[in-house]
Amino acid sequence: MSVSPSSSAQAAREAVAARLRDLRLDAGLTGRGLAVRCGWSEAKTSRIENARTPPSDADLRAWCEACDVPEQIPDLIAASRNAESLYVEWRRLQRTGLRRLQESYVPLYERTRKFRVYCSTVMPGVLQTREYASALLGSITQFHGAPDDVEQAVDARLARSRIVHEGGRHFALLVEEAVLRYQIGDAETMAGQLGHLLSLMTLPSVSLGVIPFGAGPRRLWTLETFSLYDSGQAFVELLTAQVTITAPSEMAMYERAFSQMSRLAVYGPEARALIGAAAASLG
Repeated sequence: MSVSPSSSAQAAREAVAARLRDLRLDAGLTGRGLAVRCGWSEAKTSRIENARTPPSDADLRAWCEACDVPEQIPDLIAASRNAESLYVEWRRLQRTGLRRLQESYVPLYERTRKFRVYCSTVMPGVLQTREYASALLGSITQFHGAPDDVEQAVDARLARSRIVHEGGRHFALLVEEAVLRYQIGDAETMAGQLGHLLSLMTLPSVSLGVIPFGAGPRRLWTLETFSLYDSGQAFVELLTAQVTITAPSEMAMYERAFSQMSRLAVYGPEARALIGAAAASLG
C-alpha cells in the first residue's frame, strides 16, 4: 500500500459533482430530464454526477441554465478548474517546454518560509548544479517529448534556486543514499554535484539529511518525491503527472511521512561521509 497522491483531486471532482446533482434535484429534474434540456445523453449526466467524467465549461453552463441557476456558472467553472489543476499530466505542463514550468513555481517559492523536500530519485531542485540540472532536464525533455528549451529552463531553475541564499527561509531536505549514487550526466557532473552538496550544507538555512542504505528498521517504504510548502500545500511527482495536495488530512499524512523519514536520516559529519563515499566511487 502507498499514499494515494490523487485523492485530493478526486475529492475536489466529487465535490463539484455533488453540487451539480444538488442543483438538478433542487430544480426538480430527473437525470433524463436534465439530459433532454442539455441536449446530451442520460449516461453523460450520470457520468458527470458520479465524477467519472469532468464537465467542460460548456457542460457547466448548459447544466446551470437547464436548472435555471445561471448565477452559479462562474463559481462552478472556477471549482471545476481548480479540481482539474490538482492532478495535471506533465505533457500538459510541458507542452510549451520546461522554462515556463520552472518559472511558474516562483510565486510559491517567494511566499513559502518552510520548505520540506523528500527525494528518492534525484537531487532536490534547489541544490542542483547547472550541469546536473542540464543533464536531468535534458533527459526529461527527451523522455516526454517536450519542446527543447533546456538551456532556458536551467537558467530559470538556477535563478529560482538562489532563494536558498536569502534570509527568512528554512530548507529541510531529505535524500535517499541512492540519490547520491544514481548517475545523472557524466562522472564529472556527478562529482561537481556532490561537491556542491557539501558546500550548501554549510548554509544556516539548509538542513540536509541522507537516509542510508542500511537505515532501519524502516517503518515507511521508499516513497515518490514530494515537497511540502509551509503547511498548506504539497507537490507529489509521478512519472506521468504532478499532483497538488491541499486537503488537510492528506497534508497531515505527508507531514507524518516526512517526520518519520527524517528520523531515519543522518546529518552533519555522517551525511558528509556518505556524500564523500559516493564521490570516491566515481573513480
